Amino acid sequence: MSAETATPNILVVDDDRELRLLVTDFLSNHGLRARGAANAAEMDAALSEAMPDLIVLDLMMPGEDGLSIVRRLRGGRRPPIIMLSAMGSDADRIIGLEVGADDYLAKPCNPRELLARIRAVLRRRQDAQGTPVRKFGDWSLDLVERTVSAPDIETAALTDTEFRLLTAFIDRPQIVLTRDQLIDFAKGSDAMMFDRAIDVTLSRLRKKLGPKAPIRTVRGEGYMFTLVPET
Repeated sequence: MSAETATPNILVVDDDRELRLLVTDFLSNHGLRARGAANAAEMDAALSEAMPDLIVLDLMMPGEDGLSIVRRLRGGRRPPIIMLSAMGSDADRIIGLEVGADDYLAKPCNPRELLARIRAVLRRRQDAQGTPVRKFGDWSLDLVERTVSAPDIETAALTDTEFRLLTAFIDRPQIVLTRDQLIDFAKGSDAMMFDRAIDVTLSRLRKKLGPKAPIRTVRGEGYMFTLVPET
């Protein structure tokens, strides 16, 4: 983040003025600094003035589109990018991620989910540059050793799938996640994950977190991580 302030600075690039204002207002009202740009030219002007901590970038824009912008920016030192697109197919998402976007969200999106994704991407960037420990409530997650600990439980080593699942929960606190979402978050690039497997993994993860595990079942919808991690 910038040296001037600890508050993340977000640049929202979207040619839809109404949506752009909605997103920037929402982010500003939830502890972030947000400004908008209607196209690639306005984005470049904004970047020349001050480098944001993250860019929310629309895929389909007149003139230079989002994919072209990501390709152009990825060669240098740039902030992370979350791509938004009305085209929400798996193929579109994969293309967006392959060209260099850090995350991809289909439009129309819930502003709260976008906020959660922004915080998650910023947290991952901070983790890569700084502390290897995530804290939530009484628990500590060691990102290097992949162990979880708390005063009233024994330190437990996490499997790769358990680690992916726990970090997915921590990055999306107090949001109901469906089983399909958890399957997507938990599987590795070459791994396969099914309903029964995710249930077993959740059970094992809860056991390792102890009797007060902050993962709540939301009947008929999915699961929710009940704590907000320390920032």
